Amino acid sequence: MNRLGSATSPYLRQHAGNPVHWREWDAEALAEAAERDVPILLSIGYASCHWCHVMAHESFEDEATAAVMNENFVCIKVDREERPDLDAVYMNATVAMTGQGGWPMTCFLTPEGEPFYCGTYYPKTPRHGMPSFTQVLTAVSETWRNRRDEVNTAAAQVADALRQQTAGLPDAEIGVGPELLEHAVGAVLKDVDGRHGGFGGAPKFPASALLEGLLRHYEVTGNPTVLQTVSFTCESMARGGIYDQLRGGFARYSVDAAWVVPHFEKMLYDNAQLLRVYAHLARRGFDESADERATDAWEPLALRVTRETVQFLLTDLGTEQGAFASALDADTHLEPGGPGVEGATYVWTPAELNGVLGALDGAWAAEVFNVTTAGTFEHGTSVLTRYTDPKPADYERFEAIRAKLSAARARRPQPDRDDKVVTAWNGMAIVALAEAGAAHGYPEWIAAAVRCARFLLDTHMSGGRVCRASLGGVPGAAPGVLEDYAWLALGLLALHQTAEGDWLDAAQDLLDAAIAHFADPETSGSWFDTADDAETLLTRPRDPLDGATPSGTAVLAEALLTAAALIDPQRADRYRQLADHTLTRGAVLLARAPRSAGHWLAVAEAALRGPIQVAVVDGPDGESGWAATLVAAARAAAPGGSVIVSGPVGSQPLLADRPPVRDTSAAYICRGSVCDLPVTTVEDVRAGLLPPPTA
Repeated sequence: MNRLGSATSPYLRQHAGNPVHWREWDAEALAEAAERDVPILLSIGYASCHWCHVMAHESFEDEATAAVMNENFVCIKVDREERPDLDAVYMNATVAMTGQGGWPMTCFLTPEGEPFYCGTYYPKTPRHGMPSFTQVLTAVSETWRNRRDEVNTAAAQVADALRQQTAGLPDAEIGVGPELLEHAVGAVLKDVDGRHGGFGGAPKFPASALLEGLLRHYEVTGNPTVLQTVSFTCESMARGGIYDQLRGGFARYSVDAAWVVPHFEKMLYDNAQLLRVYAHLARRGFDESADERATDAWEPLALRVTRETVQFLLTDLGTEQGAFASALDADTHLEPGGPGVEGATYVWTPAELNGVLGALDGAWAAEVFNVTTAGTFEHGTSVLTRYTDPKPADYERFEAIRAKLSAARARRPQPDRDDKVVTAWNGMAIVALAEAGAAHGYPEWIAAAVRCARFLLDTHMSGGRVCRASLGGVPGAAPGVLEDYAWLALGLLALHQTAEGDWLDAAQDLLDAAIAHFADPETSGSWFDTADDAETLLTRPRDPLDGATPSGTAVLAEALLTAAALIDPQRADRYRQLADHTLTRGAVLLARAPRSAGHWLAVAEAALRGPIQVAVVDGPDGESGWAATLVAAARAAAPGGSVIVSGPVGSQPLLADRPPVRDTSAAYICRGSVCDLPVTTVEDVRAGLLPPPTA
């Protein structure tokens, strides 16, 4: 029988109606394979995956294919987002066997969980040199029955190779210093696409962590080439089809080098990371002469994208509980039960624009959004892009057109939403919302971060431990992995600096739990991605490289570094030492693979400069009005990774023994243990924090 109907994963529930006898990964499933003496067919994917849907429609919904699967295998479905540990183990196996990976991932395992044949998508019928899925099933089943010795030998060899890959980072011969960071940045800049922005060719991903690391490098060095790289890439993405020109929010990646045609799924983790990048970039265009936020066409692009991305998170991914859903699907089902059509919700023809707007406005919109009869997507449709902004005199007309098109699009069939709430990705959203709201003066964004954090603390934590995900307010059984602890702790540390509440103690509890359960006891600064008491898999995963999301180890280093600057000095020493040891081990990645070490770069830039700490003390008698002004100036000017707090003298460690100056609020700016003289003006705060002038 199919046992996915009660799963807490929307992806698994999508397959609950399949004739395949799917079950979730557990000890009972492995035991059944041993009892029946059949291999395990492990299928790993996620809810918004286009090719996962294609394979499901072609094969898993087909009675004949399901019969072959049920007779010859124990069939297990896994949501890679809910079980990143399983995904990591078997993705490594797939890459080792085939040279590439992706989803859907299709692995054949012994009852002990050892892989002996792996692949990704298999079509219903043979094409382009690929065997059909049924042919694969038949060949694997026959090999299992008739050549078991070969299967066992291959499985043992793969298992041994996988175990050797999880040895952790070697001892580094180079320390984290300015020379290493200059080397890493220089190596990355060689891969910049000078025509379209970004790095490398198609398919092109946003590289959010790398952009944040480069931006921090500029903020402390003033290197104009680095800022130009970040600005040009961010503008190219924001004007391309990877960015939703009507409702905001970024798609997963672009299938072309020019950011025109996206893979249409929208992930929380992409948008949370990019929100952080654009919010930080928007600070570099801070206009101190502006009395209020721009509300017209002159609003800086980075700030507009920041604002629209926040709105996308709140309206399109927000859940009833105050958290954020995981993703919007790449496909749209135009008819109930029918196959999904990629991008159907989003693309337009000139005739469709005319039908909504009329001929005159339709023709103008086609010009503004680059919609042509030839089209940029399939069947003569176009993805909306926006390479120029309307003239100020046309701005009201443009916004009216945009609103009409958005309303018309809302009446179309919509992509499904994966409502699963993942701890780590919601932690990313908390960080981004808190930092963006504080930097740009939007308290409602900080309030949204607070709501999300309270939900996670109430629902995702029990007995000092974190669960990976929940659905509808019900926590799932999968335990949290390292990135869940690290991102949630970092989010709470951001709220400690921007919102009322006892966030610091909860953050320390998370960090202490991470240290207790994820640290490699043999090597200080080395971390596993799964806890010491988690399910024993073929290997215990640990991946220090950034992928679609930053390495959990690098994020933990940032959380430890930030916490060390905020807490009591005696306890801080332990956190800082662990952060330094972790960064020292990550130095080899900055030296050899900087494209995959963007978050390491970001953390290293902050660590090398202290991190920068700004403590704003209230004036006499609790006067805090001017203190708030100084704090706002610091938040707008300080580099990413800085720590900024305010309050009465002695109210927290950074404010100890730091009195007001001449009966007025004052800002103390420090880099590590070296502090400037306290300042009392906005101009002096900005002068102490902005990037150095360049020749």
